[in-house]
Order: sequence, then C-alpha cells, then structure tokens
Amino acid sequence: MKNTKKRLKGKSKIVKSTFSGSNITKYSGLNTVAKYMNRQNIVKCISASFPTEWHNATKFGVNQILMSITLASISGISRICKIAAFSGDGLVKALLKLDKGINANAISTTLKNLGQSGARKLQMLLLSKNARWLYESELESITLDADSTVKSVCGNQEGAKKGFNTTKKGTKSYHPLLVFVSEMKLLYHTWFRTGSAYTSNGIVDFLKEVKASLPKNITKVFFRADSGFFSGKLFDLLELYCWDYLVKVKLKNLNKLLQSQIWIEVKGKRDVAICEFSYKAKGWNKPPC
Repeated sequence: MKNTKKRLKGKSKIVKSTFSGSNITKYSGLNTVAKYMNRQNIVKCISASFPTEWHNATKFGVNQILMSITLASISGISRICKIAAFSGDGLVKALLKLDKGINANAISTTLKNLGQSGARKLQMLLLSKNARWLYESELESITLDADSTVKSVCGNQEGAKKGFNTTKKGTKSYHPLLVFVSEMKLLYHTWFRTGSAYTSNGIVDFLKEVKASLPKNITKVFFRADSGFFSGKLFDLLELYCWDYLVKVKLKNLNKLLQSQIWIEVKGKRDVAICEFSYKAKGWNKPPC
C-alpha cells in the first residue's frame, strides 16, 4: 500500500504566505477559502461520504478529486481539462496534499464511477449542511424562492437536451431546479435536470425533500415563485404544509377574467384598484386558498 503521510483526511493544509517572488500563484485567495472549509469540516464530511479504497495503483483520493473540482468551481473553472491544469498549481497541490497535478482522465473516471448514486449522495450531504446552517441562524420564519436556470453546454454532453433557451436558441442545455432561503441569501437545495424539462417539472417531490430537511425551529414558511410554477398540484402541497405562498399567474384568459371582477379603488392612490376572487383551473381539485 502507498505511503499515507500525505493523504488528505480531515483538513486541507494551510499554506504560509510569503512575498518573496517565487512560487507565485494567482489563486492565493483559496488559502482563506481552505481555512473556512476546515472550520466547517467540509473535507472531513466528503472523506467520510466518499472513502477511497487505496491500492498500489491508486494515485489520488476521491476526496482530493472532489475538492479540486470544488476549488476550481470557486475559481471560475468548469471544464475537466482546465481543472486538471488548475490542480497542478503550487498552492492547490499544497492545499490538497498532492505530489503532482491530477490528470484529466483520473477526474473523468472518478466522476463516472461515482455515477448517479454518488451525485445523489453529494446532493443530500449539501442539503444536510444547509439545514444545519439554517438551524444555527435561529430563524423561525423564512422565505423560500423557487427558480430554475438554463445552462448551455458545448457538444453532446450526457443528459443535455434542447429546450427553452433564451441566450443560445437551439443549443443543448441543462435546466436545474433551485430554491433559495431569501433571508440568508442561501441556495438551499437544487435538482439537476435535463434541458428539455419544463420549469415546474418535479417541483412537488423537490419541495417534499426541502420540507423534510427543514430544522424544527422553522415554524413559518413563505413560498414565492414565478409563473412557470403555476400548478394546482403545487398549491395543494403548499396548503397541506400550511405555507403561505405567492406565485405569479400565467393564464391565457386572464384579461377576460379580470374584466369580469368587481374592483375597489384604493383611497389616496390614483388609478389603483384591487379585487379578490377564487379560480379553479381544469384538473384542479379545488381553487387555491
């Protein structure tokens, strides 16, 4: 078995800064990031969730590869070939206790071996971390903002398909589903989806995971979303959870529907009037409350 002295275990190595002019790196800010990750036990959690089976031919730990991807992402690097070059930087090698940079083939093979189950495990690890941070915030009432985003890709990437894409029409893409805790500006949970997925696809099961992970100190939730999430099944779930919600309406007959309502002018506000009414779309069990 290989020498284990330089294996990455519970923490990243913190490098002492000097201004000698040698061993210059453009990623010096990562040293501060590594300190924060050590305080949050990020490396320890990843090492426990993704253990490495060390053999004579094993050159890199799974945690080293995942941490190199994480640090590269923070530095604005996403392609595997560029992550491989990034891992050869002197500071990065020191932080991850690497003798040499990780080659692109090792990164690609490790990610393929992790597969869907590994991606799911990482996703739940991040969700548990976010739930702990939310608990430590001592908030009792939160606002959840649901959204989706389009990420265009080059070539024929696995899982990428053509869908709604305003920036690069006709290009294959991914369409992740996201939810944020507004008070903390925290991306709380995310689902990776193909580019052909509609905005609200999977939102019900997605929110079930969010609800199950929320700490007990959260007693009140206000849910917000745009018109892409206008769905009767979603409203049924939100009312089952007793969450307040605000979702933008997307109806073809909205103008006609509003014209038939009784409007009340707001005192002191010129040209401002309000109305309230119930609406039940086809296929809904009942109108939303």
